[in-house]
Amino acid sequence: MGTRSSFLLDVLMTEFGESIKRDPAAFRRKFRKMAASPFAFYRGSACLFYADMVGAYADESYLDGPTSRVWIHGDLHAENFGTYMNASGELVFNVNDFDEAYVGPYVWDLKRFAASVALIGYAKALSDDSISVLVTDFAGAYLVELAAIAAGGDDAIGALTLATTSGTLHRVLQRARLSTRVALLDAETVIDDYDRRFALMEGREPVDAATRQSVLDAFADYLTTLPVTVSPVEHVIKDVALRKGVGIGSAGLPSYNLLLEGRSQALENDVVLYMKQAAVPAVARHVTDEKVASYFRHQGHRTAESQRALQAYADPWLGYTTLHGVGQLVAEVSPYSADLDWDDVNEPDELRSIIQDLGRAVARMHSVADDESSHDLVDFSTEEAIVGVIGGDRAGFVGTLVDFAHRYGAQARDDHQRFVDLFRNGRLPGV
Repeated sequence: MGTRSSFLLDVLMTEFGESIKRDPAAFRRKFRKMAASPFAFYRGSACLFYADMVGAYADESYLDGPTSRVWIHGDLHAENFGTYMNASGELVFNVNDFDEAYVGPYVWDLKRFAASVALIGYAKALSDDSISVLVTDFAGAYLVELAAIAAGGDDAIGALTLATTSGTLHRVLQRARLSTRVALLDAETVIDDYDRRFALMEGREPVDAATRQSVLDAFADYLTTLPVTVSPVEHVIKDVALRKGVGIGSAGLPSYNLLLEGRSQALENDVVLYMKQAAVPAVARHVTDEKVASYFRHQGHRTAESQRALQAYADPWLGYTTLHGVGQLVAEVSPYSADLDWDDVNEPDELRSIIQDLGRAVARMHSVADDESSHDLVDFSTEEAIVGVIGGDRAGFVGTLVDFAHRYGAQARDDHQRFVDLFRNGRLPGV
């Protein structure tokens, strides 16, 4: 086994070894999904990316003390974007899935995204020159929007909404607008004796009385973490169910669905929440900063606080609690979420338009979580710090991201093949 294969194996087992022992079947499913393509492997192996960020691909360019400690998404790849309904009732297309969010170097987010663009471009048989153009577009849009925000915001394009988007992203928002709470409830629940309960299906099971009570106790604590008080009617829990096998990143982590009365006793107002065990983010192994680590009570608190920090007007149901002493994230299963399907986007001009929009979205995300937010962990203007550290070398900064995208895209394709060979030959312990 080569040196890189040994490194890959060591990183994966350090990250997942204990979880594999608890639920080997869940990780067999996860690893089969990761084996499907280089991009799927990249999505499921953030731990490898960050091991490289402090190892073979370490680079302190365009970083200083402050910009090495900004709130970052932690798993910023091209498929972690979609729609949500913000607390102001406006549909927004933005970054989603904050399970890996932490405080660290802002460039790690940009590099992770740039390499994902290279992987998507390669899968679509785009030339290296075309991939370079896409990464250049992303970096350029990021810098222009960030500089506009730093200058006061008058020239910033702002959030990606029905009013500010066109083309593919506008259609995704329109699709989300057609979604309804009733349709979600019809898919997830059944009416039984004039009331609603969860439909039991593959991946969802009923819970016993003791588990239900534990979840109810955790829910009561969760209510104290909500930024806005909800009415007593909304506190009524009608059903609880266990979820299994949710997502590549959540393999082996228990998750519960809760069915709530909603703002009235009308059945169409019922709300579905999820209560999900939160894990240590991959990036946390490589940011050894006691101020950051001690800021969070547990991983559920970290995930919720990170999402509130990085997402303006976040889900009003977003909160956290503990269950059996383990941190949990709680949020709504939103009827209004719609993801961008990259399979539908193949023309270079349309790809460029989308990538530029995503660059602006990332700039807004990095600028939200700073001295003007309700969080004191990052107590300076992130947009001013990032613009300052890049200075007048915009071309050098863009060139660094383009070069990294190509190098790490090739690395990820090679790593994927190594991973498949390890997996198919029984070299991944426990699975």
